[in-house]
Amino acid sequence: MQEVRTLYWVGGTEGRLRLIDQTRLPGELVELECRNAETVWEAIRALRVRGAPAIGIAAAYGICLGLQTVAGQDAAAFHARLQEVADYLAESRPTAVNLFWAIRRMTRRARDLRDAGASPIETHQALLAEAQAIEAEDRRMCRAIGRHGAELLPDGAGVLTHCNAGGLATADYGTALAVVYAAVELGKRVHVFVDETRPLLQGARLTAWELRRREIPCTLICDSMAAMVMKQGKVQAVVTGADRIARNGDAANKIGTYGVALAAAAHRIPFYVAAPSSTFDLSLDSGEEIPIELRAAGEVTHCHGRPVAPEGIDVYNPAFDVTPAGLIAALVCERGVLRPVCEARIAEVLETSATS
Repeated sequence: MQEVRTLYWVGGTEGRLRLIDQTRLPGELVELECRNAETVWEAIRALRVRGAPAIGIAAAYGICLGLQTVAGQDAAAFHARLQEVADYLAESRPTAVNLFWAIRRMTRRARDLRDAGASPIETHQALLAEAQAIEAEDRRMCRAIGRHGAELLPDGAGVLTHCNAGGLATADYGTALAVVYAAVELGKRVHVFVDETRPLLQGARLTAWELRRREIPCTLICDSMAAMVMKQGKVQAVVTGADRIARNGDAANKIGTYGVALAAAAHRIPFYVAAPSSTFDLSLDSGEEIPIELRAAGEVTHCHGRPVAPEGIDVYNPAFDVTPAGLIAALVCERGVLRPVCEARIAEVLETSATS
């Protein structure tokens, strides 16, 4: 299998970001070149790059791009532009917390360098190194998530997943699919049931594409078939990713995930959520506080540019829903398996991460 990289930086501080245009998959594997913050913003907003970890990495590189025009100016102009670019990129999408986590990390690094007397050129170089470190850390975290989560899957398991949480959603390997990949590498037999994930078909277009490339047995199903497949005994575990996890363990993921979790609970099938620690938002008490992105009506009324609904119909199109912690059997992050899913256990693991 030829390795493909979801996104990566080319060159030095005057370089550019290259990323797979995921709106062109599975028909075409096309890379988009981003040379300024505006093209990164558009790529995030238009879902050319998507998945919480990948969005965060793209935003970090977007800050580096946005500073290229002011790296040779005075410190005041440089840091004013930094804040402008950070605020601009933060407006691209509201739900995935990794976006804001990466932006805060970059601006905090710049502030520390300014306080230490670093020049704009030195700061720009350090910020590119920071963005590259975020990408490298994501690769390591995804591999660790896979190692921990693989233990949850029995040999011969049917595993259902919703949306795409594979390598295309991260720098490498994925989160939910990392669990599958690692299990297969351990020699376990796994068959994945892939929800198509309406309205934008990330499961059909992206997850199925990834699994086929890795030659992992998989079956594509319509979202409405998930409960029946569970009832027929074909599924022994559900694994999804997440875009934001509140302090109590409530998890936001692609719309339809909540319904999958309810069906899994009805059939006594464990429902797991795999995500890096950067996806946890400890500032939110519960999922009720997670902002839910509303997207354009055309995503529902049209499919591949063709209308599938009457013109002028009212449309409600939330991009995400929230699965309550009580429906989640375990959270899997790079630190290990978190269960029971509760505030105390999450705080214990993440505080250990922060102090180690």
